Parts: sequence; C-alpha cells; structure tokens
Amino acid sequence: MGLTKATIKVEGSDELAFTVQFNPEEYTINQDNNFANQAIPGLSGPQLQFVSGGMRTLEAELFFDTYDTPELEKKDVRKITRRFIKLMEIDSELHAPPVLRFIWADLNFRCVLARASQKFIMFGTDGSPVRARVSATFNEFLNLEREAKKNNKQSADVAKAHTVLEGETLLSI
Repeated sequence: MGLTKATIKVEGSDELAFTVQFNPEEYTINQDNNFANQAIPGLSGPQLQFVSGGMRTLEAELFFDTYDTPELEKKDVRKITRRFIKLMEIDSELHAPPVLRFIWADLNFRCVLARASQKFIMFGTDGSPVRARVSATFNEFLNLEREAKKNNKQSADVAKAHTVLEGETLLSI
C-alpha cells in the first residue's frame, strides 16, 4: 500500500474535494517575520522593531496526466486542471475564494489557493495537452479569533525606573 494521496478540501463542504493524481515529490513551507527599520544617524545599521509575524505559505508542484494513467481516457488534461484552478474563483457567499485544507499524511494546512501556474508538457496527436505540471502557492488562512485567544497579546513593558543619586546628571544616567 502506497502513501495516501494528497487531498485539497473546500472547508465547510464534504462534497467539494480535489484528490491529486500523483503526490508532490516535495513541498516547501515558507514563513517570515515583518520588521520596521529606522535609520539613526551615526549608527552603522538601522534600528529594527518587530511588527508582526508574516504569512506562512505552502508551495508544491502538482503533476497531472491523462496519457499514462490507465484509468483515465487519453484526453485533454485541461479538463482536470480546470477543476483545480476553479479553487481560485470567488465564492458568491464569501465574496472571496474558498478556504481550503491541504491534507497529506500529517500535514493539514488551512489556506487559500493564491497562485497557480500551469505548464503543459506533453501533447496528443491533435495538439491538445495530455500532461501538465501546476506550480501552486497556498497562503495560510488563520482563524484570527482562535489566534487572539491563544496568544495573550499585551504591550511590551518598556517602562524603567531609576533612583537619582547625589551627583548624577541627566547625561550620566
């Protein structure tokens, strides 16, 4: 028995799911932090201030094939890739693309499909594509209410106290 195939599900809908034909060879999760910088005259570098955590992204290359997949008719692969690309369409109730779950083994990534680049790499005798690679970028979609409860956000305590001693000047402190 092989590795379970990756599934992309529309959150809140049991019937809307997309199972990939072939699991990705690899995937990349990116994350960064956002900092503001302020140049201060006389210093060799800027002063950095943490602003917020950055968005996590999941990048994967998905492979679609109708030519060498026995259970599929040797037809235009765009009929399959269109179903995947439709995950970027705006949901009329949400006024935004649907929230997805990219599920594969222990990876369960709540996200939206932010970018999809299709590359058609093999063609049938009639010129229609029968094989494609889709480079996909998924942006993590956070549940902000749960995030706010989980992280007890408070302002940093930067207040300092100093007892002035006899002979001290403001400049020496």
